Amino acid sequence: MQGNSLPLRDIHTSELIGWWPPAVGWWLLALAIPVLIFLVVWLYKRLTRKTAIKTAKKLLRELKQDTTADKGTQLQALSILIRRVAISMNARTDVASLTGRLWLNYLDTPFKGSPFSEGVGRYLADAPYRQSLPDDLDVSQLINLCEEWLKAQGKNR
Repeated sequence: MQGNSLPLRDIHTSELIGWWPPAVGWWLLALAIPVLIFLVVWLYKRLTRKTAIKTAKKLLRELKQDTTADKGTQLQALSILIRRVAISMNARTDVASLTGRLWLNYLDTPFKGSPFSEGVGRYLADAPYRQSLPDDLDVSQLINLCEEWLKAQGKNR
């Protein structure tokens, strides 16, 4: 047989592999990345919330045990502490601008009744601005109310 008469065909190259549809691994990666991002953000928020509450509880215990501080200093420290916790737990734009009655109403949200608006908590509204303290101020009762508020914040998150 001669080379010309053989029934041979030319070499065929395979088709190029297209980019669509992607392989299964790419589909899994496309699903895993958003889930992973969501979990990281959720975990970060959860850890920072718990850290804020734990730190606030520690500072509140220290304030409660401090016998050298006068009532005015304790009242101001409580006001600042509760405000810092509220800002770290919620959006700054929602909480930072609250003052007076709105601030006390915000603090009342986890409770039945109005212990901040109508009870001993009302002194937190203007604590940093007071020149003199009211006679009926019971700082230990206010500290207990703030502890209850912090516990409620831990349960709500």
